Parts: sequence; C-alpha cells; structure tokens
Amino acid sequence: MTIQEWFDKRKEAQIERRAKDMKGIDVETPELWTKCVHCGTQILKSELEDNLMVCPHCDYHFRINATTRIKQLFDEGSFEEMFKNVLPCDPLEFVDTESYAVRLKKAHEKTGLDEAVITGLATIEGHKLAVAVMDFDYMGGSMGSVVGEKVTRIMEKALELRLPILAITSSGGARMQESALSLMQMAKTSCAVARLDEAGLLYINLLTEPTFGGITASFGTLGDIIIAEQGARIGFAGRRVIEQTIRQKLPDDFQTAEYLLKFGQVDIVSKRKNLRKTLSSILDMHGV
Repeated sequence: MTIQEWFDKRKEAQIERRAKDMKGIDVETPELWTKCVHCGTQILKSELEDNLMVCPHCDYHFRINATTRIKQLFDEGSFEEMFKNVLPCDPLEFVDTESYAVRLKKAHEKTGLDEAVITGLATIEGHKLAVAVMDFDYMGGSMGSVVGEKVTRIMEKALELRLPILAITSSGGARMQESALSLMQMAKTSCAVARLDEAGLLYINLLTEPTFGGITASFGTLGDIIIAEQGARIGFAGRRVIEQTIRQKLPDDFQTAEYLLKFGQVDIVSKRKNLRKTLSSILDMHGV
C-alpha cells in the first residue's frame, strides 16, 4: 500500500464514522447548547455569545474568529477593511493529500475569508489605529505570502498616516504549502516593525489562543507593548515536541499567557471583557 492509498483509506474511514455518528440527528435544527471544553458545563449558545464567548461558570475563553473579534473590540461601524484584493495563489503547485489550490478553496468556503488575516483601520473608544486581525479558522491562521504582504502593507499605511498599530494574532505558524516563500514573511514583517520603531510609532501585540510558530518568532512578539488574552497558549514549538526533545515533563501551565507573564515575556494578561478598556487606556497614555 502506498502512502497516498493509506491516506485515502483513512479519509474514507473518517467520513464513514462521521456519517454513522450523525445518523438520526436533524442537521437542519441549530444546536442551542454548547459544552465548555474546560469545565464540561452545558451553556446556552445565546448566553455564551452575550458573555463574549467566555464560559460564565469557569471563565474559559473560547476561541473566536476574526469577524467576531472585530465586532467585540472596535467601535461599532468604525472598521474599514483594506487590502482585501490581495489574494493567495499556488506558486509551487503544491500537493500533499490534496492540492494547495483545493485547500485554499475549502478554507474560503469554511470561513468566507480570502486569507488568514483581515487588515484595515478602526477606532477603539475614539482612538484611530491600523489593525491586523488573524483568523485561526482559515488554515490554522498560518502565515503565507498574502498574510505577510497584508500585515506589511497595513504597517506601511500606519507609517503613512502616523497611526498606532495593533496586531491581533491567532496562528499555528508558517504555511508549509508555500515552503520558503512562507518563511520569508518572518523577515519581511519584522523589517516592517523595525520601520515603525524608527518612526516612533506605537506598535501593540494582542496574542490570542493560540499563537505559535513563525508568528511568535516574527511580528507577533515585537510590539512595544505585548498583551495576551487570558488563558491563551503562546509559544514557538508545541508542548509535546519540547517534552520529547528535552526529555522532561513541563509544568501544567507552560506556554499559557499567565506563565509568560510570570517570566516577563508579555506585559499584560487581560480578560476579554477588559480588552477594549485596556487598549483605550494604553492609547490614552501615549496621546494617540
């Protein structure tokens, strides 16, 4: 059996198992309840949404997409998207278990987005700033050429308009389907951050669940002020890889926002409900 045949057989088995699990379930009826993955409590979806997608029982912060983040964080109607016309392509014609072109199409159908980052201008309590908001639902928030290009362009727009910039990250790292082209975005975005620093513009990072790999190793942790959302996992390599490499058991809270705060790798850990006020206060203090 070839590797490709093994993957095909495995995929068929997963489809059959999923069909069996869904047998007898009315897929047209929307689910009214959500189970908290942390404490196991069943929560009304409407209650969870009203609480900013935070469990009212254990304070677990559910992962949210870029669109929801924009609605929660910025002043209503203030977000103006930019660089939406920068679209991904398949320069290497890459194929693993399926082609990269097919993966891009599926990611668009799943999320309604054209890439793993949304960029634009917005206000927070009247403070205008440039923003880049990543979405983990789009191919794990991976950074390919378009993500690197859009992040760089919004930083250049901030330079042009003399605005502070906020980068909200949620990513598994570089996009391997683009090989070295993806890895080059780390240097590209880091150079853009250096130009912000030279111009004396405020650059804020907001790290959300999860932020890993090439994002952490580039523009994701180069901010003047680094904020992490409560409970977010942040790191470079994953926990299991590190444990296998150093052959040691890591602390239970390793790579959490709270752990990084304890060792000075982030400046602030904030609950989701406090993020708007925290960011507004920072902008106030810097007179922007």
